[in-house]
Amino acid sequence: MGVACVAVHSEADVAAKHVAMADEAVPIGGAAPADSYLRGDVIIEAALDTGAQAIHPGYGFLSENPEFVDLVEAAGLTFIGPSADAIRAMGLKDAAKKLMEEAGVPVVPGYHGNNQDPEHLSGAADAIGYPVLIKAVAGGGGKGMRLVERSQDFAAALDSARGEARTAFGNDAVLIEKFVTKPRHIEVQVFGDGTHAVHLFERDCSLQRRHQKVIEEAPAPGMTDEMRAAMGQAAVRAAEAIGYKGAGTVEFIVDASDGLRPDRFWFMEMNTRLQVEHPVTEAITGVDLVEWQLRVASGESLPARQEDLSITGHAFEARLYAEDVPKGFLPATGTLSHLAFPQGCRADSGVRAGDTISPWYDPMIAKVIVHGRTRAVALSQLAAALDGTQVGGTVTNLAFLGALARHDGFAAADVDTGLIGRDLDALVQDPAPEPRHRVAAAMQALNLVETREDSGFTLWAPLHRAVQLSHRGEAFEADVQVAGPDRQIWRVGEAEVIAERRGGAWRVGGERLPAMSRSGHTITVFDRYGLVFEVIDPLERDALAGGDLNVVEAPMPGLVKAVFAEAGQSVSAGDRLAILEAMKMEHSLLAARDGVVAEVLAAAGTQVEAGAALVRLEEE
Repeated sequence: MGVACVAVHSEADVAAKHVAMADEAVPIGGAAPADSYLRGDVIIEAALDTGAQAIHPGYGFLSENPEFVDLVEAAGLTFIGPSADAIRAMGLKDAAKKLMEEAGVPVVPGYHGNNQDPEHLSGAADAIGYPVLIKAVAGGGGKGMRLVERSQDFAAALDSARGEARTAFGNDAVLIEKFVTKPRHIEVQVFGDGTHAVHLFERDCSLQRRHQKVIEEAPAPGMTDEMRAAMGQAAVRAAEAIGYKGAGTVEFIVDASDGLRPDRFWFMEMNTRLQVEHPVTEAITGVDLVEWQLRVASGESLPARQEDLSITGHAFEARLYAEDVPKGFLPATGTLSHLAFPQGCRADSGVRAGDTISPWYDPMIAKVIVHGRTRAVALSQLAAALDGTQVGGTVTNLAFLGALARHDGFAAADVDTGLIGRDLDALVQDPAPEPRHRVAAAMQALNLVETREDSGFTLWAPLHRAVQLSHRGEAFEADVQVAGPDRQIWRVGEAEVIAERRGGAWRVGGERLPAMSRSGHTITVFDRYGLVFEVIDPLERDALAGGDLNVVEAPMPGLVKAVFAEAGQSVSAGDRLAILEAMKMEHSLLAARDGVVAEVLAAAGTQVEAGAALVRLEEE
């Protein structure tokens, strides 16, 4: 479009991909969001200093902050998004639901009032009927949300939801909603010019874990023409009721216990911004939503009429995160030693090989998007794209995404928001390495992949070498006899594995040597979604023997939000001893065994590094 772009960035993002791609870049402060990306005044100053005409808020931070919109417009700049009034109308879930009722949009039964007394809220939950959802009024991203299935659990869940909401949004008010037993999360992409609106059909975002979307698709499987028309009209009514301008998403909860029926969907909330999952809508409609945003923000009317829009094929998007799935989806940090995506998919990523996944921001690495003629074809493409994605330097949820792409129920479109929870144990199985994978890592560790003609020979005998590695904390030794530049005989445990090079390509145990990357002591073998090995220094091997159950450590850099332990206190295995806030989430740190607290080593409000000792138990 010929639009020049100015990137703003924090100290942590000075070398970020968006900074490198922009025509110009302006530093705006420290790594913590409060010191940079939440500083609306500094962002506006950067826009004015560079002669910018408009500000695009992206997906998060200030994208749904009406005060920021007011400041942008007061500075004579254009905000690429809806008006402050529209954001305010949809910003608080309780007020938004009242507004939607008035506009004729169906809403979920629940309590959305101002009385926040715990007894009153408990009574409202009893009246609605369990199970119920407690939701933060100012919430989003699953924060401040708790499912309560029994009245006796309500008080504890309310306290927990309010605490999380207070931390995340500075507002601990909640609402209570009926929980739908077989819910699907279907959202409608809308676009308005301030007067009129159209919808660009729906996305199904039912594949969720802890209310966080994992894989999205468009259109929704099983959608009927009647249901699509009803949902689309409801979404357009919602957008036009608030004079919506730009791209937005109207989210509905659907009761799928009896198929998709036009009388079984209810308004949940409206996201007054571009969504992370917007590429699947772009894929099936052929519309560039960001181009539409820029055109409407510059004063144009809607670029298309409803009758001009149609659906072609099917699309999926998978969210690739730096997180340790077997350890409970713990967000991870690390420097990306390698990052590559296969041909045939669209990969939207804010990072490159060499970039660091920092503890300051969301640990998403990329969105992997595919588009096919049918849902079955697109799902097959997604599975292949995930198979071919290579990430080195950090653990990821890639194997988890691959398991979902091959899940029989998901393939059959028998999906609801509880699918992942029901099958979690099977979905989070960590792919186990075979001897050939261990040998591949050992070859990389000993620099035996690229060998010379004289490799393996001494004056007296064939060369024997050994290396110690670990996978998931389990140490092993690999021993090799190098029988020449093109042949190696390996022993790993009881297994003997032959590595031979033919036609310039290594085959290990009869299989082609996988691609690999190394970063320091970490080697990633790109097979089975990435198998991570650590090269062990023999002098440090004892340190790998097992974690210290006496000490509760910070699993990543973060802010200690609360400490629940004190010296002399008796605790049981699983008791929550502290809360660490990192990567936009709160993490409960639990006692690994029964015992007595010897000392508390960190106070609430302390910023700590990964591995910092927080609580120590007395020796057994």
